[in-house]
This record gives sequence, C-alpha cells and structure tokens, in this order.
Amino acid sequence: MKKSISNDLIDLQGYICLELEKLDGLGHFKQDDWIREEGGGGRTNTILNGKIIEKGGVAFSEVYGNVTPEMKNQLGIDGSSFFATGLSIVLHPKSPHIPIIHMNIRFFEFDNKNYWFGGGIDLTPHYVIPYNAAIFHNDLKNICDTYSLEFYQKFKSWADDYFFNAHRCETRGIGGIFFDHLSHKSTLLPKETLFEFCMELGKAFPKIYKKQVELGKNIEISEINRTWQQLRRGRYVEFNLVHDRGTKFGLISGGRTESILLSMPPTANWVYGYQAFENSAEQETLDWLRKDVDWLSFMNN
Repeated sequence: MKKSISNDLIDLQGYICLELEKLDGLGHFKQDDWIREEGGGGRTNTILNGKIIEKGGVAFSEVYGNVTPEMKNQLGIDGSSFFATGLSIVLHPKSPHIPIIHMNIRFFEFDNKNYWFGGGIDLTPHYVIPYNAAIFHNDLKNICDTYSLEFYQKFKSWADDYFFNAHRCETRGIGGIFFDHLSHKSTLLPKETLFEFCMELGKAFPKIYKKQVELGKNIEISEINRTWQQLRRGRYVEFNLVHDRGTKFGLISGGRTESILLSMPPTANWVYGYQAFENSAEQETLDWLRKDVDWLSFMNN
C-alpha cells in the first residue's frame, strides 16, 4: 500500500496546485523534482508573487532508509528502517487581511510493520475575526464527523497544544486540527479509512482556503496593517524553527533543506518591546491567541 499512498499524494499535489492557480488568478507553480541520496526524493512546487499568494509551496516527498540513533532519540521511532511519504502546504498571502494557511499529510511505515498517519490543517490570521475562524473550524468539523464524532474536538485540542509558541505563551493562530500516530491500533479504523480521511482533508483544502480569501481580499490595507503583518510573520518563523517537529525530523533525517524551510514567509520583522495600542485590532488579535477557544460558538454571529 506504500506506493499507492505515494501515488495518490502526487495526484493530490497536482490537483491542489491547479485549484490554487485558479484561485490566485495570476501566479503559477514552478516544479522542482529532487533526489535524496540516502533514498527517495520528492517534488516541490512553489508559487511567488501571485495576485493573492505572495509565497507558497506544495511539497511532496517520499523518503526511506535506516533509522539513525538520533532519529530514535529525538522522535521515538521504533524500527531499523523507515518509509515516509507526505504532502506539506504553506501559503503566505499578500494581504494582511487574508490568513496564512498550513496543511500536512504524512504516512510512516517501519520494517516491523508498524505504521501511522499524521497531519492536520491550521490557520494563522494576521487579524483574528471570530466569525471567519468559526467558518474554518466548521469546515473541519464536518469532515471529521464523517469518520468519527470524537475526531474534531480531540484533534482541535491537539492543534491548540501543538501550534503554541510556549516561549511567548500564545498560540500561533486560531488552530485547526492536528493528529499524529493514527493507526488501527489507536483508532480501530482500518488503514484504508484513515488514508481516506487524510485525502478528504487534502481535497477540501482549496475550497476551505477560498472561503477565507473571499472574506478578506477586498479589505483596504493600511501601513499599520502591513507593519503588523510583518510582526505576525515573525512569530510564525519562531514557531517553525523552535517548536515544529516536522522541521526537526526533516533536518535530522537528512531531508532537503530548501523544501523543509519552504514554510518561511518571504519577509518578516521583529520589533524589540513591541506594544499594541489599547483597544486596537492588533491588541484584539493578541487577546485571541490562546488555547481552548470555542470558535464554533461564533458561527451564527
């Protein structure tokens, strides 16, 4: 089933890129195929300076090889050799009124036949608007509920805990869903069903993001908005370099640095001792960057 999963993810990559090009209306993805000397390779598709997307990437990889002692210690991997394939997406929009979005689907299998799926989708608005967040979370809940009524709340809480800048004591954005080590053993669902769940998330990705784009694309942009966008991008960088496990795995497993760091924004900024003005939209966003917000409660507001 390993090769079948990889082939489906390659097809999904093509579908998502095509849909995002339609959504952007100007930019086109550039394809970069690469080979990993230790085993495997991938295809990294990038888009720059589009009408909507300032920088984005949809990256596929299929890598395999021996499990190193460092991988065992850092990631708790059990086995002598591994196979890993996945799709990772990050989009940084031009407008500060359109959110950054990230999605990841991954599959691991080891020589001892243990396997697991991981991934999720999360949103990082530069400005948090509860109603927009509710639409996003409702889309995810509808998909989760098709497979298990326990999935959404469990994975939503998991995302709140995972996408958390502990050194800032703030969430990266408004979360979404995150899951890891899903297998028949942990869910009682067969491997085929778990992969179907991952694929449904991937197919829904362009539609989910289109809603968020439509909500923000026509809002006027001020210099304050631009400055704030750069600061929020800086916090995004902090999370990816300090806390993100995918980044760490890619680097210690001999992954391709260019593809691993594709998630970085085109520009970012840090201001020493920055303080948002009281009662400003920027301060309101900071107040929302916390765990356990019931975003669905804003659906009818």
